[in-house]
Amino acid sequence: MHGEYKVPGGKLVVVDLEVVDNTIVDFRLAGDFFLEPDSALGDINAAVNGLSADSDAVSIAAAVRAALPAEATLLGFSPESVAVAIRRSLARASSWQDYQWQLIHSPRPVPPVMQMALDEVLAIEVGEGRRSPTLRIWEWNEPAVVIGSFQSLKNEVDPVNAEKHGFTVVRRISGGGAMFMEAGSVITYSIYAPTDLVQGMTFADSYAYLDEWVLTALKSLGIDAYYQPLNDITSPKGKIGGAAQKRLGSGAVLHHVTMSYDMDGEKMVQVLRIGREKLSDKGITSAAKRVDPLRSQTGLSRAEIIDRMKQTFTGLYGAVSGDVTDDEYAKAAALVESKFGTADWIGRVP
Repeated sequence: MHGEYKVPGGKLVVVDLEVVDNTIVDFRLAGDFFLEPDSALGDINAAVNGLSADSDAVSIAAAVRAALPAEATLLGFSPESVAVAIRRSLARASSWQDYQWQLIHSPRPVPPVMQMALDEVLAIEVGEGRRSPTLRIWEWNEPAVVIGSFQSLKNEVDPVNAEKHGFTVVRRISGGGAMFMEAGSVITYSIYAPTDLVQGMTFADSYAYLDEWVLTALKSLGIDAYYQPLNDITSPKGKIGGAAQKRLGSGAVLHHVTMSYDMDGEKMVQVLRIGREKLSDKGITSAAKRVDPLRSQTGLSRAEIIDRMKQTFTGLYGAVSGDVTDDEYAKAAALVESKFGTADWIGRVP
């Protein structure tokens, strides 16, 4: 069995092993990481050999850590990343390069409620094998608040100010917090992938793993971007964006991210019922300040940043250009009528 795990912000961890009578044997660790002393590689291999194939990641990492000499130095990886690679090999997980990725960035603006429906439809299509794994970058021209699946509508949104500023409220199928969205103010993308891509990973590991490519893109633009668990993309100058995720029974994972390009902080605190602690988390020192980490840190237009993201993803994973099909649009429109556009769904948590 063979497993690989690219540590977000770190190095590649590669494992090969056999399983005999539910026991790991002939385990070999490799990768482009740094490890001192050299003999510690043998210590890690010896620690894993003999473990049960049913061992969870916590147990595997503990065994590796206990076997390391006191003076051992690990750079670019950790006992936990070795454990993830092992669990991925045992689960026969796939990698990015195992798929023909499609990249969708249509200039056709789609209403926010339709974005919610498209996320569910495209994830199902990937899970059921009718669509190849896909990255989709959103475009829309209507202001909206997108609340998480489990958020309370009345606790998150001020209805009077939302109406005053022309904001509609929609609810997505993933958890997490509210997204304040105006055309041109944020960059939002969705990844629809088979769950095999994140097999053997905890939810926390999978968040960073699925967004490693966008960190690469941002760093190429001069932003010192990094992942802050559980689901934030940030930099020394403040939070850039946040991710949310949903695993579907069809065998797909939906992972979407919203990053701030240039948001109106004063308007946001009027529309959202947002406390001082939350303001601080978003890097807002006053209500009047614009939240603009991507614009201020790059000096580039939103379109230029998106172009770099598309170039990076395509360069890493060989994506080809695509679009939403007429059939997928029709399925999404039906979901808007039956689910996402209904008062029952939007107010499912009053």
